[in-house]
Amino acid sequence: MNPIHQNRRALNATEIVTQLSQLNGSEADGWKLIDGSIERTFKFANYHETMAFVNAMAWIAHREDHHPDAAFGYNRCTLRFNTHDVNGISVSDFHCAAAVNALLAS
Repeated sequence: MNPIHQNRRALNATEIVTQLSQLNGSEADGWKLIDGSIERTFKFANYHETMAFVNAMAWIAHREDHHPDAAFGYNRCTLRFNTHDVNGISVSDFHCAAAVNALLAS
């Protein structure tokens, strides 16, 4: 298990805002705080690209042993990360969100 996932705790509101700012950088359409999770919708040109992204994201989630809720359709995928065992958002959520972002970095 990645050491970042050990001894985790729920972040407070200030820490979440700081982490979101660092995660999103200058992206206007990045991760958002919604109902106790961080959430982002990714858009693609077609189903093939969407499924390639979903499969790559699933590999990351398996490697990190930290799994988001995912909903996807023809040209989009929405991911929601939170940490159930701390009943909130932890550094693990931001770590995995950054790994997912890296899939699309050019």
